[in-house]
Amino acid sequence: MDHDALLALAVRLAAEAAAAINAVRAAGFAVERKTDRSPVTEADRIAEALIVEGLRAAAPAIPVIAEEEIEAGTAPTDPGHRFWLVDPLDGTREFAAGRDNFTVNIGLVEDGRPVLGAVAIPATGEVFWGRLGAGAWKRDATGERPISARAVPPEGLTVMGSHHYRDDPRMDRFLAGRQVARIVNIGSAEKFCRVAEGSADLYPRFGRTMEWDTAAPHAVLEAAGGTLRLLEGGNPLRYGKPGWANPGFVCEGLRP
Repeated sequence: MDHDALLALAVRLAAEAAAAINAVRAAGFAVERKTDRSPVTEADRIAEALIVEGLRAAAPAIPVIAEEEIEAGTAPTDPGHRFWLVDPLDGTREFAAGRDNFTVNIGLVEDGRPVLGAVAIPATGEVFWGRLGAGAWKRDATGERPISARAVPPEGLTVMGSHHYRDDPRMDRFLAGRQVARIVNIGSAEKFCRVAEGSADLYPRFGRTMEWDTAAPHAVLEAAGGTLRLLEGGNPLRYGKPGWANPGFVCEGLRP
């Protein structure tokens, strides 16, 4: 399968997983705790099974690294230079708390870089996708359209922050000297998507994330003309790291 076909596959599965998550939400669910005390629900498991089975059926030669399989110890330990990274429900805490800021993330990594990705927001019906060198798009109730990151408007930055780290003093230090119009604190990869579509300008992340949290939205952001760099040193964020954990980073729209 070429990149266009793989992207179409990711978009389809992200949308199907979003529908499955909404069905679980409507029916009611219990919240359990994983070994690291983070929450997990039936929606996480149903969405992951749907995505992983779909990816492996359509593209069996590409290994899949998925969050719940990592937790269960069944994911590949050395996926090689090309692999999928899947978070079936990014923002489980938001989902469990009844908030709407949670996503489905499916990204493809090649040689340490995310080259394409799809991100669905089940609560709003939005789906974002992009491929490096080909652009980025969004589908919602009004239809499908290309999206792009924006230059900072005259009134200043719209900054995306993490809901669970809204009082982090590192944010104030990072923003010192910048003209800020507003700060929006939400959970999940939705923050990347708002920068990618040009409704926000900056998303600094100081805490730990995992590669499956970021691969898909990273691809969408860069396909839309935005950038993601490490907070320390400004180098690109690479994938396939031992342990799958990311250091701090910053997402930006178009630079002046």
